[in-house]
Amino acid sequence: MYLIAFATDYDGTLAHNGKVDAPTIAALDRLKASGRKLLMVTGRELPDLKLAFDRFDLFDVVVAENGSLLYFPGSQEERVVASAPPLELVEMLRERNVEPMSVGKGIIGTWEPHETTVLETIRDLGLEWQIIFNKGAVMVLPPGVNKATGLAAALEALELSPLNVLAIGDAENDHALLTASGCSVAVANALEAVKGTADIVTKGDHGKGVVETIDALLDNEWTYTKRAAERRKVTLGPDEDVVLRPEHGSVLIAGSSGIGKSTLATAIIEKLGAQGFQVGVLDPEGDYDHLEDAVVLGDARHPPVAEEVLDILRKPVDTALVINMLGLKLEERPGFFAGLISSIRELRSRTGRPHWLVVDEAHHMLPADSETADAGLPGEVSATIYVTVHPQLMRKKALGGVETIIGVGPEAGDVVKTFCKSIGVKTPSIPKGSGEDRVLFWDRSSRKAPRWIAVDQPRQEHQRHTRKYAFGSIPEQSSFYFRGPKGALKLRAHNLTLFLDIADGVDDETWLYHLHRGDYARWFREVIKDDELADEAESVQDNEDAKATREQIRAMVEKRYTAPAQTG
Repeated sequence: MYLIAFATDYDGTLAHNGKVDAPTIAALDRLKASGRKLLMVTGRELPDLKLAFDRFDLFDVVVAENGSLLYFPGSQEERVVASAPPLELVEMLRERNVEPMSVGKGIIGTWEPHETTVLETIRDLGLEWQIIFNKGAVMVLPPGVNKATGLAAALEALELSPLNVLAIGDAENDHALLTASGCSVAVANALEAVKGTADIVTKGDHGKGVVETIDALLDNEWTYTKRAAERRKVTLGPDEDVVLRPEHGSVLIAGSSGIGKSTLATAIIEKLGAQGFQVGVLDPEGDYDHLEDAVVLGDARHPPVAEEVLDILRKPVDTALVINMLGLKLEERPGFFAGLISSIRELRSRTGRPHWLVVDEAHHMLPADSETADAGLPGEVSATIYVTVHPQLMRKKALGGVETIIGVGPEAGDVVKTFCKSIGVKTPSIPKGSGEDRVLFWDRSSRKAPRWIAVDQPRQEHQRHTRKYAFGSIPEQSSFYFRGPKGALKLRAHNLTLFLDIADGVDDETWLYHLHRGDYARWFREVIKDDELADEAESVQDNEDAKATREQIRAMVEKRYTAPAQTG
């Protein structure tokens, strides 16, 4: 369930001539029974609304006074979320014969044609209050207060995101509500301008339009989600039809090491954040530590705590959360992932968030030979991005939910072939191409053949993540081994800190043996993927002074890695 909440205007939408009919009440009952949250967002003042409507029990929150006041029917709590009307404004409006006029806790209400007098009075008093219209009604409110701000306050209390809300309305003051919501609907009797704002316009007017929307939502939610996705589609590059949408299933980004998978994932995370999506990044190796504007939990010395992760994800914000697992041993990471993803799946069922998940090193997190991995896997339509070098080593259930495949690098064509073989489907025709400056994109749901596309680069430069190499655990086959000229040693350095510690302890003959062979420079270049460090190491590799070269290599490494990691 993606559209978790239903927000409706009252007059002109839910109600006709101030009253809600029985079929509309019955539809609200059906919607409530589906587990969704119901919100009423109205310009009416609360006492007046209580006189007109007696089924507040259907609603989790009532946003009254056009966003100024929250009312929680379950507890009968009232919460003012705007400034009270200035006494001098109220008095001067009365002196100028603005009648009828009502004064709420955060609103002054009157009717046309008094708007001119109201504006003149606001100007004469030097106030910043504003006027919002509602089909002849004139609402006077504090600056910046509208149905969208009221909705945001209500959703914060419910721990929901506006992107998981379907909103329905009819009048001028509903523009803000409809624009802020994930999916927007206008009833047939709505103003033409409001219909232009909405994603969908109902055939029925007033309550009939509400019933129509509720029944369609309960029948097939994706009808609305797909329309909403058009407003927040994420394009990968200049091609407008190359997009990522929640209803397109999962995404696979695959290719050989060091050719741009994380860079592409970073660009996508930026785009998702710009659209207001909450993104959770499950990061086994610290590759996303420096993601701008992200919250990072865990580092090389401190493993992430699952409950802290969930505490942050429960907040309806559009900030990315990076869960850095470097502090966990390699063998511990899949188990931690399995437990966490199960909790995230439950959170998603209640809140729809995080809207997107990014799973890096997916072949380690969801290994093909692990049956326990299946239990916590995201649902069939899960908006999950898997990043991996080896898709064939991933759990088949995870691959089965993938609808978009992005092959990166010179082996991009093999990515598509490997994927198809892994899930047992026919391999499509692979277009010729090198993959040097493009990626191979295949949207299975569109029934179009794979094609080479250009992709946007991230705004932030994808930095070499120092903590991963300074304190993390580089895989055994990629670690540095001090063996000595006779192969008598086998001292493994699985990160740069350990490399420096072992270097200080080995004998001069062993140190110089690897230095003169260019082993240090080669490891820096091929595993650490730092050409500049490798070039500096090569500049001293012919030196015969073991003590001096140890100090020089240490200084080179600490300048780039160890020192920043200790102080950052």
